[in-house]
Amino acid sequence: MVKGGLLKDDSDWSMLGVKQGQRLMMMGTADEIVKAPEKGPVFVEDLPEEEQVLSLGHSAGLFNLGNTCYMNSTIQCLHSVPELKSALIKYSQSGRSNDVDQSSHMLTVATSELFNDLDKSVKPVAPMQFWMLLRKKYPQFGQLHNGTFMQQDAEECWTQLLYTLSQSLRSVNASEIPDTVKALFGIDIVSRVHCQESGEESSETESIYALKCHISHEVNHLHEGLKHGLKSELEKASPALGRSAVYLKESCINGLPGYLTIQFVRFFWKRESNQKAKILRKVDYPLELDVYDFCSDDLRKKLDAPRQKLRDEEGKKLGLKGGEKSSNLKDNDVKMTEAEGSASNGSGESSVASSQDGVTTDTDKETHLTGIYDLVAVLTHKGRSADSGHYVAWVKQGSGKWIEYDDDNPLPQREEDITKLSGGGDWHMAYICMYKARSISM
Repeated sequence: MVKGGLLKDDSDWSMLGVKQGQRLMMMGTADEIVKAPEKGPVFVEDLPEEEQVLSLGHSAGLFNLGNTCYMNSTIQCLHSVPELKSALIKYSQSGRSNDVDQSSHMLTVATSELFNDLDKSVKPVAPMQFWMLLRKKYPQFGQLHNGTFMQQDAEECWTQLLYTLSQSLRSVNASEIPDTVKALFGIDIVSRVHCQESGEESSETESIYALKCHISHEVNHLHEGLKHGLKSELEKASPALGRSAVYLKESCINGLPGYLTIQFVRFFWKRESNQKAKILRKVDYPLELDVYDFCSDDLRKKLDAPRQKLRDEEGKKLGLKGGEKSSNLKDNDVKMTEAEGSASNGSGESSVASSQDGVTTDTDKETHLTGIYDLVAVLTHKGRSADSGHYVAWVKQGSGKWIEYDDDNPLPQREEDITKLSGGGDWHMAYICMYKARSISM
């Protein structure tokens, strides 16, 4: 109110003669008093720990128990495989089979419990029980030097742990999947062994858990290293010649897994220093890997139809007609959403039942592998020797974000920085890469 008069919305203030510092009285009708919220604000640190984990967006780190970074990084990479976690939960609930020795059973249960602890904790976890049982099963990981546990090779830890899990999980899931670990990680290899001198030729088949990327002065990219790794020379007795002869072994992939593991062969034995030395050469690796060129003719035939459907679906997104070439799968140009590329359903249950024939089965539909894989974990080593230095895991989360697990200190990282772990200096460089299969419904 001004001078006893009532101001309205359309009043002309210039006619009122309002002066600087003049006091105005404002009046209004009272609204309903705002009620306080029934529930006050909830802070993250006040939530139950399991809900804090969900809010955090990634699982916990692992305390270093004394040169155990090789073990911690291995665990964090394998922990990222939901199908493996599901199989371990079933194992813990079913109990030990007579086919499994006690030390393998105990280590498998400890792995399941450690995975569970990582999922439920926001604070770093001390893997004491797991470490004790790992050393009991494989005494080499308990080696001491001047009263201190020695640094060990992460690849050896990875291989031994998978071998143990394959023995244990095979017995409990025999009715569902004959060999869970083989379905998830096993690569079927068929080889042609040929002796140029005698003309003898034979074929061999084997199942392995990792492809080798051999590094030489000619290798600049993962593809080149894999090509070298699938060819080798060996000397053995020749029945035709009655003496030893050199044979050429040429291998190709005849069955693909749900998760493809690749080891960069960076360590070799140096006689002068009597220790494992490291090849520091830079070897680039892609976020999307196509292994079609490394497959046998039989496997390629099984991959052709799923790959064509993948091209057609990608073509539809780009507005192309069916059959038109939307992208070249061999050049890894295909992009898919997380949902399309996922190998597990929302509950984390396995959708990869058996992938050795290029087919994965789901409860509702059948999905087929395409030979395309997406990078989901990198285990790196920093240092010049396998017996020293430091191991770290870089793991892609379900959200698509990357986390660097440096023992008990998980830190978010940008995806573009992950491929920079390719070597060429004293920084962390890829030692093991794990890729997840991109499958498609047929």
